[in-house]
Amino acid sequence: MKSFSHLDKKGKARMVDISQKTATLRFAKAEATVKMSAATVEKIKKSEIKKGNVFTTAKLAAIMSAKSTSNLIPLTHPIKITYSDVKFLFTKNGIKIISEVKVFDTTGCEMEALTMAAVAGLTIYDMIKAVDRSAEITDIWLLEKRGGKSGLWKRK
Repeated sequence: MKSFSHLDKKGKARMVDISQKTATLRFAKAEATVKMSAATVEKIKKSEIKKGNVFTTAKLAAIMSAKSTSNLIPLTHPIKITYSDVKFLFTKNGIKIISEVKVFDTTGCEMEALTMAAVAGLTIYDMIKAVDRSAEITDIWLLEKRGGKSGLWKRK
């Protein structure tokens, strides 16, 4: 079994030393889903959510969260993000969130993409909770990562 890179020889948590790694272009894509009632979906489509524009607010929150990931997730490295974006797609019973992050750095950006998807979902929930407290944030996962020593990985 492969050892965990974030544990030292005594099993204690540590930040991985990436000082000798080569900077490369890296990319990560993640997604999350916010399930909600059809009535809530319609209110979003018609811009009838009283708190404001759901997607503009969620997009800003997502981008800000990517830049703050190393402050939120212990042992992640601060990285120089060169691109981040989030897209929102209406589904039959909610909204699918797709986040993307690019960096030119010595470590990957998977956690930033995942954080973006999660925070966008939380923000959408916050925007709609007055009309749909039963909304659920589900299926947060990595879709793809590229770059670094391990190369390309895609969810099947």
